[in-house]
Amino acid sequence: MAKQSVSLVNRETSWLEFNGRVLQEAADETTPLIERIKFLGIFSNNLDEFYRVRVATLNRMLDYNKRSGEGLSFSPRKVLKEINRIDREQQKEFSGIFRNIVRKLAQEGILIVTEREINRAQGEFVRKYFNQHVRSQLFPIMLNNLKSSSLVDKSIYLAIRLSSSARSGKFQHAIIRVPSKPLSRFVLLPSPDERKFIILLDDVIRYCLDEIFSIFGYDAFKAYTFKFTRDAELDIDNDVSKSFLEIMSESLKQRKLGAPVRFIHDKTMPADLLDILKHKLEISETDTISKSGRYHNFKDFMSFPDVGRSDLLYAPVPPLEHRRLPRRESILNIIRDQDIMLHYPYQSFHYIIDLLREASIDPGVKAIKMTLYRVAKDSRVVNALINAARNGKSVTVFMELQARFDEEANIYWAGKLQEEGVKLIQGIPGFKVHCKLLLIRRKEGDKNVYYANVGTGNFNEETARVYADDSLLTADPQVTADVNAVFHLFESKYNPPRFKSLIVAPFHMRNYFTRMINNEIRNAKNGKEAWCIIKLNNLVDDKMVKKLYQAGNAGVKVRIICRGTCTLVPGITGLSENIEVISIVDRFLEHSRVFVFHNGGEEKYYISSADWMIRNLDNRIEVACPVNDAGLRQELKTMLLIQLKDNAKARIVNHPDINPYKDAGKTPRIRSQQEIYNYLRGI
Repeated sequence: MAKQSVSLVNRETSWLEFNGRVLQEAADETTPLIERIKFLGIFSNNLDEFYRVRVATLNRMLDYNKRSGEGLSFSPRKVLKEINRIDREQQKEFSGIFRNIVRKLAQEGILIVTEREINRAQGEFVRKYFNQHVRSQLFPIMLNNLKSSSLVDKSIYLAIRLSSSARSGKFQHAIIRVPSKPLSRFVLLPSPDERKFIILLDDVIRYCLDEIFSIFGYDAFKAYTFKFTRDAELDIDNDVSKSFLEIMSESLKQRKLGAPVRFIHDKTMPADLLDILKHKLEISETDTISKSGRYHNFKDFMSFPDVGRSDLLYAPVPPLEHRRLPRRESILNIIRDQDIMLHYPYQSFHYIIDLLREASIDPGVKAIKMTLYRVAKDSRVVNALINAARNGKSVTVFMELQARFDEEANIYWAGKLQEEGVKLIQGIPGFKVHCKLLLIRRKEGDKNVYYANVGTGNFNEETARVYADDSLLTADPQVTADVNAVFHLFESKYNPPRFKSLIVAPFHMRNYFTRMINNEIRNAKNGKEAWCIIKLNNLVDDKMVKKLYQAGNAGVKVRIICRGTCTLVPGITGLSENIEVISIVDRFLEHSRVFVFHNGGEEKYYISSADWMIRNLDNRIEVACPVNDAGLRQELKTMLLIQLKDNAKARIVNHPDINPYKDAGKTPRIRSQQEIYNYLRGI
């Protein structure tokens, strides 16, 4: 097995390849045209977060190496160099796709125009819009006064060269943030015909710069876009005299002053202006510096405006009613008799809201416990819990304050819950709580009966519309007893219980799944049927990857659906020819984790909140829940097999003979998510 040591793809480059698959969706001409431009926005948003977290971490490692003189097991410098190489290639491809989409939109009568391309009537509209909506949002900073701390991460800025015909050769410079929040990045212009004209907010500002600066004697303006990305990793204070809420609040303030990790600028920006900006923003040559075009922050294209062309969008997919959950019947009574599984977004999240509402007013319900990791902006889940507390129920919530980029929202909701008398558990030292659990205790006769919901995704009604997740509703006594034990773990913090049904990380999950794979290996070596299906978002844990290599080499048929980062290489003779890895990137974000083992004919099925990463298996509280109902097992298996057919070359991951870019779009693919929707509609 010596090959294993070299048959691991670097985690960071694997993630970039995943984002390349997002880019393929934008390039794919079978994707509706406006959806294609939204995929460009998703690609851009993903890349921003990658630089804020992963590249920032590599920069820290590089700095640590320099200061300590201690060697790491890999070279951060080499990885950063490879990241920049792939990024340049993808940005070139991105630009070509964007130009192609803009041309095709124009052919459909949807024109994205600059301030130089609008007619007089449109110009008057732009100026009126600017004065009514934009002007009050602009607060220029003269370049001489600029400090790095003055600029907001994730925003775009215009660096403006101001000049006057009366003072030839003399320039001043100013910086203006493009306020795409609270405003839209897109402005629909009046049209002389049926065509739709769209101008970006950047160009609205360019067109009206004289409204801001002419009073100072300037009459010529040139504006160049730039943006920079900060290190978003939090430095958590360990001062025991502070509450965890205080510590997190202070850490969030530090994030706003994080070191720059990426600087992107308009390639036409004059060299002298660029040098001043780099100096002012403390951009060094070790930071990623990229030349780009006129527009940045393509994440805003995720919110492309409604131009009245439904034919250029995905066809509507209304959530399906669950056949076992008829309206006007008690959900608690139904799940007391049978397990129910919900599949978002094919089925509606409103069943969970209905369940919480029922529990909040049912006189038999005495207590509700729930974990919250990421919640919606105006969370009906939190409001339902508050309503339960107002109705006299004992409500306990574990709120994970360290959910990256949702910390501020979670701190806000934690305060709201405490104000209403909800018992709040704020954190377990050294661990994040990532499992998705709901437990309801109901007094029925003279005994307590428990009802649980175990899911693969967050209790978030917004993401449940676009994230593909699975959610089990059950009254199984073993499962509910274990869910209750997990909540006791949160409250006791240092006394891990024994679990009879759930597989709980960091205590047992790694060892359990290792044993399950070993069991398949034994069966394969004994000439028996042996296989497993692994579906997750990320597969980067070296030990688990090597165990899968061992299984494939022993003859176990391993089929993996891995949406994101995957360090395993399938298809290597003598090592992984029995392993297949595909990635599903489609209309909805694949988010569920499902593990199926043949187990000598007595198949075992688990849904989970955990990927196979060190952080999930060793540093988080995670849960894998067995699926015991035969009908639900068949349901899950059918959905997995539908997706395993979605194996066009462009979606096969890390195969040594397949180039994901050159093969993009060359092989017909099924749209597995549409097939799953059709399957669930028919059962």
